[in-house]
Amino acid sequence: MSISRRQFGQLTVGVAAAVTMAFAVTSTSAVAADAQYKFKYGTAFPTDHPGATRIKEAAEAIKKESNGRIEIQVFPQSTLGSEPDMISQVRSGALQFMSTAGTNLQSMVPVAGINGVAFAFKDYNAVWAAMDGDLGKYVHNKLEGINLYTFDKVLDNGYRNITTSTKPINAPADLKNFKIRVPGIPLWIAMFKSMGAAPTSINFGELYSALQTKIVDGQENPLPLIQSAKLYETQKYVSMTGHTWDGHFMFTNLKFWNGLPKDVRDIISKNLNAAAVKQRADIAALNTHLEAELKAKGMVFNYPDKKPFIDALKAAGFYTETKAKYGDEAWATLEKYSGKL
Repeated sequence: MSISRRQFGQLTVGVAAAVTMAFAVTSTSAVAADAQYKFKYGTAFPTDHPGATRIKEAAEAIKKESNGRIEIQVFPQSTLGSEPDMISQVRSGALQFMSTAGTNLQSMVPVAGINGVAFAFKDYNAVWAAMDGDLGKYVHNKLEGINLYTFDKVLDNGYRNITTSTKPINAPADLKNFKIRVPGIPLWIAMFKSMGAAPTSINFGELYSALQTKIVDGQENPLPLIQSAKLYETQKYVSMTGHTWDGHFMFTNLKFWNGLPKDVRDIISKNLNAAAVKQRADIAALNTHLEAELKAKGMVFNYPDKKPFIDALKAAGFYTETKAKYGDEAWATLEKYSGKL
């Protein structure tokens, strides 16, 4: 996810920027002069998204529990740069903490995006069993190989669903030659091509205008982003395909992390992991609320059977090709939770 359209809810671009800077300062009650450890946390999540607000709460809890020794300043809404920029900053040591989707890390560690495999998880029980279990551990270990330490719990960015301006998507045939915007992630581009669509990679900040001007006729995102970007103004239908689940890893530079005292690491880990669990519950509640809200704004929801989409992907060789890219061990770990793909 790359949030450059600086709006969430009713915020305008100017107000959002002002709020973001205020958020960064107040998230640590102004960095105290006597704090022994002063860190920054960057995220692309908007200021009032649970992926940012729960981290702000964690920063306050860390400060309190450490008696002011540890100060973490939280910068939401890509204030510190794009997600690739922030990843580079963490790897160089210029930024201490951040969160981003595993799919944004797969150019360095291909298996980091394995949770994004199409229709891998039938529900959230399967998601959290995998990400809190062996699949998550497998990815954590691989990321350590590029000097990244990832915290145990993963933030929820949600299941991605398709919106369109022209028709509901009920079956793979409805995607035939359909112009759909997707992020520039090879895994997802291949997924939609395998189902016969015509995927186009467009930056999130340009998505609204691309839909408005019919450069594309549809897009796919979790409900919170559909609402925050006001896509209901350009889109009529929401097809609850849940075709892939997206989560954000929280991580830091491994060498930097290992250089911190154990008590500092323990306090930070405890509170960031607790924040992730709370954030997951927030998203679950938000999804229910947003479906009703988007319906009230005129969007029409439909709930397709997923099996025909899975069958289409199998017939196109999508799963066979994806397995070859990740390797047998990683794929077997995924299938412990997804079942045979």
